[in-house]
Order: sequence, then structure tokens, then C-alpha cells
Amino acid sequence: MVVFCGIDWAEHHHDVAIVDTAGQVVAKRRISDDIGGFTQLTELLCARAERPADVQVALETDRGLLVAALRAAGYRVFAINPKAVDRYRDRYAVSGGKSDAADALVLANLLRTDAARHRELANDSAQVGAIAVLARAHQDAVRVRLRDTGRLRSLLREFFPAALTAFPNLATKTALTVLAAAPTPVAAGALTPEQIRHLLRAAGRVGVRASEVERLHQAFTAEQLRQPAAVEQAMGVAVQAIVTTLTATQTAIADLEAALATRFDNHPDAEILRSLPGLGVVLGGRVLGEFGDDPTRFLDAASRRRYAGTAPVTRASGKSRVVLLRRARNQRLADACRWWAFNAIQHSPGAMAYYRRRRAAGDTHEAALRRLGSKLVGQLHHCLEHREPYREDIAWPTSLPTAA
Repeated sequence: MVVFCGIDWAEHHHDVAIVDTAGQVVAKRRISDDIGGFTQLTELLCARAERPADVQVALETDRGLLVAALRAAGYRVFAINPKAVDRYRDRYAVSGGKSDAADALVLANLLRTDAARHRELANDSAQVGAIAVLARAHQDAVRVRLRDTGRLRSLLREFFPAALTAFPNLATKTALTVLAAAPTPVAAGALTPEQIRHLLRAAGRVGVRASEVERLHQAFTAEQLRQPAAVEQAMGVAVQAIVTTLTATQTAIADLEAALATRFDNHPDAEILRSLPGLGVVLGGRVLGEFGDDPTRFLDAASRRRYAGTAPVTRASGKSRVVLLRRARNQRLADACRWWAFNAIQHSPGAMAYYRRRRAAGDTHEAALRRLGSKLVGQLHHCLEHREPYREDIAWPTSLPTAA
């Protein structure tokens, strides 16, 4: 017998509801978030279905130990968007009432009535799962670096603007090494040219030019407005704290990129992805990790574009028709596709020509990049479907019309 299981997921416990094909509730239970709770869940399901394949499970998440255990046991798992669950909840109670047990029942009935409208979790390999973990961790680390660099810049502007003159890019090893040794105007102004040269060499600089040393020395010794001494010293301590964090983040980014490169290069799809303009280890890993490698996941290029968020949304009613940016999308993948398109115009004449045509047609920079990203996603789908590398002459025929 086919049964439908809804699980309202939480941190410490999960509410479970199981219904049959007629919509009758055959079991309800609250289970703990551990192996004991999972054993209870499997016992409930085994008592009502002959095979794991006869059980469809709906949750509002696509990751975690519970999801991994359900998939390993052979159950069909569906990750339902919380916004969709909210809309389905109104079918059962318009009062706005909500409970975990009721949400589990909503999830179960959602699959019973509309399973065809929702996507079962893709059967991706463990290899691409590892790539996704590393690519996301790398992306998060880059965002942390950007945030902390902004914090450091804001702090230096308040008491040490000479450091901003000396180092336009505060995330470089040179800037972090010097600021760690001299985090205040007093400490920096006391540095001799020879000490500055030594710090630059400690940062890995080879063949340090005398003009560079002189430029930094002049920047540090130039007169500037000052905070009170006690405040300046406290701000210097704060600078050292941020510099320490940034240095650790830089190391983490390098380690993650090395691990990502190893995993990505060993994947069967890596050669195809690397053949596309603008895709290297980092962006290629992000794109592969988010799309996955299940060949049945995307039936056509259009579905892949919708998932990436490069396909627009059309709203039409009566005489009104408007085309909007797609907001419901994989945000990590959308960000990767944006940077992919940006890189592609620097490596592909066809991509650059298309981008220029879109700008000439009135598109903004970001709109032109989205259109280009949509083209690139379609080209990627073609290459993966036919197991062939990218070819510039096929991807961008010279007869491509302006409005394409």
C-alpha cells in the first residue's frame, strides 16, 4: 500500500503524520531527533507499507541527518518550499491557526493530492554532494571576508585614514601583515623604512621596490587628525582583532579552494564545465554543486534556467502583461551564474557581442548579465546532455539576431 508521510522538522523533535491514498490518517507521532526517533519512524512506515519505495515523505528541508537517513533507507523524499506549505495550510484552516502536528498532516496530504507538482530530491552522487559542501563553505568564507574587510575599513576611517591611503585593498596579505604589526597611527608612524621593508618581505613580497617602501613611509608619517590617545589605543586593539579574524579567514579560503579543486577535478563533468567560458574551479564547483549530477533532474534547458533564476517570470492579467525578475530561485546558484556571465564576457567573443547587443537594446548591466547567464545555462545543459565540450562557433553563431 502506498502511504504519504509528512514530517514537520524541528531542532530537537519532529512531528510525523501518515495518510493513505484515501486521505485517512493512519498514524501520528512525535519523534526525537536521534537514532531512536528514526527507528520509531521506520517502524511506523514499515507497518503500513511493504517497501520503502511505496512511501513518499514530505519535509520543508532538503538537508540534515534525517533527510540523509530517509534517502539511504530507500524512501522517496520531497523537499517542499515553506511558502507552498503556507498556501496549502489555508486549504485546511483559514483561521490562521498553526501547530506542528497540523503542519505534518498538511505536508502528508500535499503529497497525496499534488505530488506531481513537486520535485523529488535528486539522486545526486556523494561526490557532487561533497563538492556542494566545499563550494558553499568557500562562498560563505568569501562573504565573511568581505564583511570583515568592510568593518576594518570603517574602523580605520574613524582614526587611521593613512592606512586606507597606504592599502586600497585591505584583504591583501601585505595590508594584514603591516596592520598586525602597526595597528595605530603612532605605531605606523614609528616604523622605519627598513622595518617596512622587513614587513613586506614577511608578507611574501619578493624584490620590494624602494619606491613602494617610500610611499608607505610617507603615508604613515603624514600629518592627520587624531583621536584621543586612549581611544586611539582601544581602536588599535579592535583593528588587531579584525586583522586576526581576516588572516584566519584568508587561510580558510585557501584551504577550501584547494580541497574544492581536488574534488571538482575528479568529477566526470569537470572537463565539460571547464570548457565553458568563465568557469574555473570556484565557479565551476559552485555551479556543479548546486545543479547536481543527476541526469534526470532537469528535463530541458528551460527547467534548468528556472532553477538557476535566470529565466524571468511573466505576469499577465487582461490587458496587463509584465516580465519580472525571478525571486523564487536557488540564491547561491543565481549568484554563481551572475559572476559566470561577468567572467564569460572577458573570455568569449560571442558572449561579449551578445552582452553589447543587449546593452544597445536598452538593458541595464545586470539585466544584460541575467540574459547572458540564461544563454550560458542553456549551453551548459546542451553540453551535459550530449556529453560534449563547449564550442564557441556553435554556441554563438554569427547570424544570432539582436533580440535573441
